[in-house]
Amino acid sequence: MAKPKTIDDAELIKEWPLSTSATLGSSVRAKGILLEIRARLPLAVRKSLEIEAGALTLAMAETAKSAFHAASSVVSNALEDIESLPVIPREIQDILTISATERHRWLSDGRLPSAGTRTVKLRGRARKITFHVFDPRVVEDILDRDLVTVWREEDAEARAEKRRRAALKAKLTRSLKTKAKTPSKPDADHNDASRSKPLGWEEFSRDGLLR
Repeated sequence: MAKPKTIDDAELIKEWPLSTSATLGSSVRAKGILLEIRARLPLAVRKSLEIEAGALTLAMAETAKSAFHAASSVVSNALEDIESLPVIPREIQDILTISATERHRWLSDGRLPSAGTRTVKLRGRARKITFHVFDPRVVEDILDRDLVTVWREEDAEARAEKRRRAALKAKLTRSLKTKAKTPSKPDADHNDASRSKPLGWEEFSRDGLLR
């Protein structure tokens, strides 16, 4: 099925604006929604659906009326619950402006709750990959409450405390090594007392001659 070269060449056009609740303000999320809906369309018409200016646009030739109406129905149905579409890793990183390292750390310690996992097959490869997905409403709440800033401050405090403990441990270790290398000195008071006693003092005292 031939697709018009441009939308301007198309005679059949339909648009579906994407709400902020669906995209969470992310162009990466918007592209993910496009790919998700394209996957539900017949292969021959998938590239007839594009995203422009925050709206999905289906453009086809006048001669493809049946296919156009069928594709329109698929898109409309898919968009009914698109706001609940799980957020995938690259999307959440764009939405929250976080790194992959932060995503892994906060997922591991429970601050970033997982909504389950998803397994996909890489295009052109036999290998499959599994990754965590996230509830869009939870992601929206994290964004609204600016929890990323809070988590980063917590991480900075934890790193500072870890450095403090490491410095204290290193100082203690050096102190113990220094103490171990320093030779012990005889007790000065004990030696003085010993030197002040005349020879034979112990025997003299034992015989009771001082009683």
